[in-house]
Amino acid sequence: MSDVVELQGATEGTDNKNESFMRALMRRPSVVAAIIVLMVLTIASIFAPLLAPFDPKAMDFSTILNYPTSKNWLGTDTMGRDVLSRLLFGGRRSLLSVVEGVSVALTLGVPIGLLAGYLGGWTDRIISRFVEMLLSIPAIILVLVVFSVLPRNENIAMVTFGVLSISTPIRVVRAATLQVTGELYITAARVSGLSHLRIVLRHVLPRVRGPIIVQGTLFCAYALLFEIGIAFLGLTGGTVDPSWGGMIGEGTKVIVQQRWLIYPPGVLSIIVILSFSIIGNTIRDVVVKDETVSQQRNSRLAKKSFSALTPSGSTDDGYLLSVTGLEVKHPTNNGDVTIVDGVTFAIRAGETVGLVGESGCGKSVSALAVLRLLPGALEMTGGGVSFEGQEITGLSDKEFNRLRGSTFAYISQEPQASLDPTFTISSLLCEVIRSHEKLTRAEAKQRAIELLALVELPDPERVARLHAYELSGGMAQRVGIALALAGRPKLLIADEPTTALDVTVQSEILALLRRLQSETGMAILLITHNWGVVSDLCDRTLVMYAGQIVEQSSAQSLFDQPLHPYTQGLLNSLPALSTTHGHLSAISGSVPPPGTWPVGCRFAQRCPHATAACEEGQIPLVSVRTNRESRCMRSDEIFPSEGR
Repeated sequence: MSDVVELQGATEGTDNKNESFMRALMRRPSVVAAIIVLMVLTIASIFAPLLAPFDPKAMDFSTILNYPTSKNWLGTDTMGRDVLSRLLFGGRRSLLSVVEGVSVALTLGVPIGLLAGYLGGWTDRIISRFVEMLLSIPAIILVLVVFSVLPRNENIAMVTFGVLSISTPIRVVRAATLQVTGELYITAARVSGLSHLRIVLRHVLPRVRGPIIVQGTLFCAYALLFEIGIAFLGLTGGTVDPSWGGMIGEGTKVIVQQRWLIYPPGVLSIIVILSFSIIGNTIRDVVVKDETVSQQRNSRLAKKSFSALTPSGSTDDGYLLSVTGLEVKHPTNNGDVTIVDGVTFAIRAGETVGLVGESGCGKSVSALAVLRLLPGALEMTGGGVSFEGQEITGLSDKEFNRLRGSTFAYISQEPQASLDPTFTISSLLCEVIRSHEKLTRAEAKQRAIELLALVELPDPERVARLHAYELSGGMAQRVGIALALAGRPKLLIADEPTTALDVTVQSEILALLRRLQSETGMAILLITHNWGVVSDLCDRTLVMYAGQIVEQSSAQSLFDQPLHPYTQGLLNSLPALSTTHGHLSAISGSVPPPGTWPVGCRFAQRCPHATAACEEGQIPLVSVRTNRESRCMRSDEIFPSEGR
């Protein structure tokens, strides 16, 4: 029960998170500048009656269309009214409209999105259809209808705009909630007897606050654009009451006579919109980083609490895959060259294990050895592999082949190269499906389309008719995942699944893998160089160097405190995690190729902590801390337990 209390306490530490969140924002000069701009404009608009040098409606036909002077700092308009005064008063109308539109959109959209994501089922389906209906309605048409009934009523117009815009916050919050509700700490909260309302308010809502804040900030820019647009068209206020859009519209009418009049409201509107966008995008970046660390901590605590609530007869501690002493060699004329040396690791059902290290360390070879897919002359010469407690090393090729696809699945780092270009996607999928399930061609085609929809490919029927060369990199990777899922595998081995993709598509593929794992319960062995991927997806991490595992730890513990100098060097080479200031750390030298490995520690020649003793004999992989292993004889000395 104390673990459950600890889990709840993790959620209650919101003040500290908010404090660090604000500090992270304040370290960005662009955000500070944007906040200052918005604060100054807001204060100036609120106190416009005190700050404005003239009455914004006062006309002086002797000073029509004047350029800036010492009397009128920003000039005068078509009726001799002071532009600066009208800008200040116009800000009150424009910024109030932003508040109205955003408040309505978030007040309605956030609860509905939480409801859809948390309850799921028919509730989710009904809300999703409602959102689709809203998306099909042109907002400007309904706003024009509102203006026909209530002419020039900008308040009602912005409320209408907010109502019609709730589809975006609903979809964003729903997606974030779906992800959160799959976490173990939500399950632990339910088992512990907390009410649904408390779970949503205390555990779900704090976890989705990031997307809500980002969406709200960016929506401010959209709302301001909309307000400027309707004012520009003359639908609100007329020519008497000032607004930024109305002033821009007035300036365009006399642009041939004087260009200056459109600059003050136009430039000011651009600055405000850019300020909202800068704040929104930066909040997104900060929140993503904060949520990554926080989710890992909460996930770790949730596992403890869920384990405490699980009956003692549970088989949760059993391993799905166990690899012991794996050895791979390459025969040459001068003798066998060891490529992988004594690799040992295990993966539990539903767990994601990251295998990281520089190129040439043996990561992919280790995975291919487990699958019996070693290229060329490489041979598995030692070690054993067990699956669900059954030794599979001694199986014949025919017997082992039955495990591929249904027990093991594999995603290549070059998805298009793994798809036969002479066949359609449907044909490739149907071939795999029918090799694992006794289905008719029609049933297999339907299953293929379902798989393409499962991996979130738009218009799966059309994609099924395409060939590999007609796909983008991201689409090809999704098809590769669909192929891997065709046999309903228990373990997915993903070899650099996002290397060849741009950053946006990488994020989508990782989110897809996370969702698929949550829905199917499969385990994942993720081979990657990307520490961001490890932080985002992995429960445990294996660090590999020169054919050996040099460190094994939970992902969070490894980020908090590595126990091997190689791991520390890799982390310090990342800009976000570097412990140096002024320049980026880098590990000197490169991974020694197989056949040239030193007798002792293979990292000694590149290690800043190496001593003569490190090179005298082989260094074993030993338990250093609870559930942690390191292949460094000086781990406790270099990395004291109090942390780095």
